[in-house]
Amino acid sequence: MKKNKVEHYTIKEALDFHSLGKPGKIEITPSKPMTTKRDLALAYSPGVASPVLEISKNANLAYDYTSKGNLVAVISNGSAILGLGNLGAAASKPVMEGKAVLFKRFADIDSIDIEVDSKNNDEIINTIKNISSTFGGINLEDIAAPDCFIIEQKLKKIVDVPIFHDDQHGTAIITTAALINALDINGKSIKKVKVVVNGAGASALACTELFKKTGVKHENLIMCDRKGVIYKGRDNVDQWKSKHAVKTKFRSLKEAINGADVFLGLSAKDALTKDMVKSMAKNPIIFACANPDPEITPEKVEEVRKDAIVATGRSDYPNQVNNLIGFPYIFRGALDVRAQTINEEMKIAAAHAIADLAKKRVPDEVASVMGGVRPTYGKEYIIPSTFDPRLISVIPVAVAKAAIKTGVARKKIKDFDLYAEQLKNRLDPSVTVMQGINSLIRKKQKKVVFADGEDENNLKAAIAFKNSGLGIPILVAKKELVKKKLKEIGYNENLDIEIVNSTDAKKRDKYTKFLFKKLQREQGLLERDCDKLVRNDRVIWSTCMVSCGDADAMVTGNTRRYSASLEKVSTVVNARPGEMVFGLNLVVNRGKTVLIADTAVNEWPNSEQLASIAISSSRIARLFGMDPKVAFLSHSTFGQPTTERTLKVKEAVEILDKKKVDFKYDGEMQPDVALEEIFKELYPFSEIVGNANILIMPGLHASAISFKLIKAMSRAKVIGPLLIGLAEPIEIAPLRTSTSEILNLASVAAYSSEIIDYNKK
Repeated sequence: MKKNKVEHYTIKEALDFHSLGKPGKIEITPSKPMTTKRDLALAYSPGVASPVLEISKNANLAYDYTSKGNLVAVISNGSAILGLGNLGAAASKPVMEGKAVLFKRFADIDSIDIEVDSKNNDEIINTIKNISSTFGGINLEDIAAPDCFIIEQKLKKIVDVPIFHDDQHGTAIITTAALINALDINGKSIKKVKVVVNGAGASALACTELFKKTGVKHENLIMCDRKGVIYKGRDNVDQWKSKHAVKTKFRSLKEAINGADVFLGLSAKDALTKDMVKSMAKNPIIFACANPDPEITPEKVEEVRKDAIVATGRSDYPNQVNNLIGFPYIFRGALDVRAQTINEEMKIAAAHAIADLAKKRVPDEVASVMGGVRPTYGKEYIIPSTFDPRLISVIPVAVAKAAIKTGVARKKIKDFDLYAEQLKNRLDPSVTVMQGINSLIRKKQKKVVFADGEDENNLKAAIAFKNSGLGIPILVAKKELVKKKLKEIGYNENLDIEIVNSTDAKKRDKYTKFLFKKLQREQGLLERDCDKLVRNDRVIWSTCMVSCGDADAMVTGNTRRYSASLEKVSTVVNARPGEMVFGLNLVVNRGKTVLIADTAVNEWPNSEQLASIAISSSRIARLFGMDPKVAFLSHSTFGQPTTERTLKVKEAVEILDKKKVDFKYDGEMQPDVALEEIFKELYPFSEIVGNANILIMPGLHASAISFKLIKAMSRAKVIGPLLIGLAEPIEIAPLRTSTSEILNLASVAAYSSEIIDYNKK
């Protein structure tokens, strides 16, 4: 059981990330047009008076006329920030902004962070009570125990929106789901198992509560804190711990763990020893959830017990207990039925939904976004992955049903199948696409050449690629320049990354001979000409590294124009047999994902080429887990108006008709017709109108202008352009590409080298 190195970055990079551009990580944008005087009159005075008067008659109408129904407050006083401790309200703001971002990214929930500068529980409770009518739900975060218990309990009695302390309940829900499945795999009954919980903080107490509500017997669970077993009669035990005290002769974790079926650790590194694990019952279940270092590592467990099921809080081991699987989707379900609270039944429903999802066969489209790997229910897959896109269509449904059944919902959902489909459309597919790709390449550890190794963004991307465990970067650069650049950006100059250049005579001779063999007839070059190319051009050198098998993939660009990089790459590498080379951009905006082609290579493709681009784009779409729906774009729609240029697009559609391809397509059509559902009424005969997810552009001018306008003037996320159809896994970054974008391209190149057959000999 291997683990990857944790992600690393310099303090300066972290500070720059939070400060450059617009400081912080969140902002508020209007959801209605604000361009005309009429818009402003409707938004504010006098038009705003109408909803004000309606809400004054019925406060619940705030859900209909304001953003309340999709708005969550993330609230902290900074008394227990992550693993950093009591650093105050202001210091907690970066973390709370981060939590707000997660709500938006994973469940399309708008969220505002609020830092309450007080250690007085009554003050905090009154503050939250007085602002609660603004929000559809309140997420308490990083508040120290026992204050978090007191604050949550009192607020639940006086506030009519869900109050959820995620440090407690999020961990409890995910851990309970893991317990349900681990017991199922081991064939043990939840009513009979002996459980030991090490740790008695907020998370441990919440897990213990939910374990018992799910079926664990009170007398079968022993809780330990820093002083040992919490037993009946022990002095100086607070009311929350004493609730779980049992009559027992055991006084230490070592004594309590002997013969136990389940260990849950929410305590400290190395709290559980190999000898303790040896003493556990047959087929033990070990949840070592201390972060960043678990109570015991899976490797150490495996040394003494081959029959154990192990989960941790770490992403670099199987079975990660991660609150991201829970809180966004639990709030999503609660908000959608306007729940007054998140009760125990809703938590248990969420736990069972998570457990059931892990048992289901992972479908092809999910396997695609999980890096092409299809996990199967068993010892190393008892919890779904955090990037399983089915989470958003499963957990909120279960939570909403439980809320309705228990009478805490103010809104009913009549059609849950329709609701599940609507939930799927809220997901940001760029998250699952890149996480899936990264999941696969972490296991394969491909060698990726960063051709522009002295460029700051390329260098940072290479470092992130290595330290994130995504693969093995190779820099093409001069060592002394890399050392200088490392010092400038705050890294140790003794970076453990391979650096190569044309001073390597053996490789230079190898690449020269390879290039001469290819170009002597194609371009009539002499061997000395090829040597000059290899010696003087780092893109040529890097491409030869991939072509000659010294690396698996390559990324270049950011320092020169795209066309200049492509020209150099094309000197060494041809197109794949039967394909043409083109650029493909993945664009995500407001929950909708589209692929746009060609965005980088072919200025004015003919009908045959447009058809070929559509076929290749559909192949790539399936690799990303998408069901291809191709729209051939034009300034005309289905023959109106007809010009010489629109006929070319129409002929491309006719070519696909003859080829009888296995994906849906239509055209020619304008982009709004392809993307907006309102046009379905006008063109009911077309399955693509309003549904397209692949846009085939009529020419490079239109495509380059379109996607760059989208990127510059909207909040769309853009990945690419991806270089499709080349005979080697090589990606080119356009000018002024960010570190994150270069890192994504490097990941895509590594992914391509694993899953695409490049017909290498």
